Amino acid sequence: MVGLAITPLAGQLPHAIFINMVTEEEMKAELERLRAENQALKKTTSKGLSLKVSEKGALSIYGMGRFPVTLYKEQWLKLLDMADDIRSFIQANDAQLKTKADRQ
Repeated sequence: MVGLAITPLAGQLPHAIFINMVTEEEMKAELERLRAENQALKKTTSKGLSLKVSEKGALSIYGMGRFPVTLYKEQWLKLLDMADDIRSFIQANDAQLKTKADRQ
């Protein structure tokens, strides 16, 4: 990062401006990466959901609500192993559980 020092005019507070110098090739590479990420996010599964690996290596599922649902691999596997238990619990507690439509 290159720093530029700006001398303040009389009566003004000093400010510093930092310019991040990037090459044209780096900008093109970043643009291409963002385009690819954008395309991947646009591709959703048949149920309107999309999957993405987060910056920290977790699996995020987009499209279930306002924010993604993000868990690490072992957490997803543990949750998937409980799929039958979760379905049974939902059936047993159907009267107490609300749907998204019920909240509106």
